Amino acid sequence: VDLAETSLLNKLIRTSLVESAHHVEVLQRDPSSPLFSVKTFEELPLKKELLKGIYTVGFNRPSKIQETALPIMLAYPPQNLIAQSQSGTGKTAAFVLAMLSRVNAAEKHPQCLCLAPTYELALQIGQVIESIGQFCADIKVAYAVRGNLVPQGRVLKEQIVIGTPGTVQDWCFKRRAIDMKKITLFVLDEADIMINTQGLSCQSIRVQRALPKSCQMLLFSATFKDTVWAFAMQIVSDPIVIKLREEELTLTNISQYFLVCQSQEEKYRALCNIYGSITIGQAMIFCQTRRSALWLSAEMRRDGHQVGILTAELTVAQRANVIQRFRNGEEKVLIATNVCARGIDVQQVTIVVNFNLPMDQRCQPDFETYLHRIGRTGRFGKKGIAFSMVEQEHLPLVRMIEEHFQTKIKQLDPDDMDELERL
Repeated sequence: VDLAETSLLNKLIRTSLVESAHHVEVLQRDPSSPLFSVKTFEELPLKKELLKGIYTVGFNRPSKIQETALPIMLAYPPQNLIAQSQSGTGKTAAFVLAMLSRVNAAEKHPQCLCLAPTYELALQIGQVIESIGQFCADIKVAYAVRGNLVPQGRVLKEQIVIGTPGTVQDWCFKRRAIDMKKITLFVLDEADIMINTQGLSCQSIRVQRALPKSCQMLLFSATFKDTVWAFAMQIVSDPIVIKLREEELTLTNISQYFLVCQSQEEKYRALCNIYGSITIGQAMIFCQTRRSALWLSAEMRRDGHQVGILTAELTVAQRANVIQRFRNGEEKVLIATNVCARGIDVQQVTIVVNFNLPMDQRCQPDFETYLHRIGRTGRFGKKGIAFSMVEQEHLPLVRMIEEHFQTKIKQLDPDDMDELERL
């Protein structure tokens, strides 16, 4: 599953902001200049209609990244900003507030331009604008995305334009529907996805270069690799940079076990023993292939278990629906391929089962996927349990995982009910 789909899935299933224990790091143009941060939205220069919109959509106070980013984004004279923080920390709401604050509703032409890597992510941003800006009746949004056609010669009257780089480029240069010289704020969202998607970075740079020198530039990214940094510096001149490190997954709260099983049927019997012996909140079971995930879900349903299944051929909206049902407790078990090994926090998950150990194409352990899989339990300081079903020939992989993470994975007998009950 590509990065854009993962980002969209996180936006669809996010019911609350991710709280980070890390400090926001700020790199300034002028280190002697005082930095401002806020603890309430009232401290910001926001119109009363925007404050009403923020509280209506459920924001009570600024998130950690918003505390630092919003005063910079709303400052006069406008300042350019590059911001990095993980999905779910409140970046979208922050730049939406900046756009809605900068717009002059009396002027009927585009003033804010926002680029996103895909159609679906552009629509998500638009929904946030329409929610937070619901009391700003005179501010309108146009979507420059595939399927939305602008007749030749028509000039847009909407003050905010959100779109994908290719369509925005077409509207700007071919159809001349946007007067680029009147854009005062430019937002580039999901920069790390942009540079990993063919053509998008070049299109984004072409759009940005047509903007006036005075245009405020805001660039956002979930990661900050060297490639992202190089791309950011092409787009944003003389920026303030803020970073919020991602919370690291850890194995410290997770008890890890492995069971040697010689067949799929033996694995299933062991799974039933585990499931019958331990008081379970909710369980996630990871399979290496779609075929084994479908087989396992059929077996469990036949035995009367409530099971959800998550595989790559589902649409993002279907995946989000499966995850929400699992979160709501409608299914106690979620069977998944690697598609959802990342980024899904379900607080009730107490057990993770690797029905197959995660391996790369060379049949070596996929350490990162192992961490992300079993990191679904043991979250938020709680204790979790992880079981891995291992074929005899894959036993060396267990030792390699132990060595890599400097951790201990204890062997269990699949038929030893007493040992399981002691857990």
